[in-house]
Amino acid sequence: MTNFNSNNSSNYRQKSPLKRFLSILGLFMFGFYFVLGLLIIFWDNFPIEINPTYKTIFGVVLILYSFMRFVRLWQNNF
Repeated sequence: MTNFNSNNSSNYRQKSPLKRFLSILGLFMFGFYFVLGLLIIFWDNFPIEINPTYKTIFGVVLILYSFMRFVRLWQNNF
């Protein structure tokens, strides 16, 4: 019989507090950029006078950037 517990414990070690903090911060920043992109796209009375096409493009760029950050976070942690 193979002992699967010892193999799993070596692959999934506990993260250091600093690494855990940076992971949580990365998830927070992903959510922040994603929500900011959605707000810019769907906010009708946006405080800055900008062309609606540019406003949509900027929101989409922020959402894409948030997903790039999430993919990088996922690759570094898993």
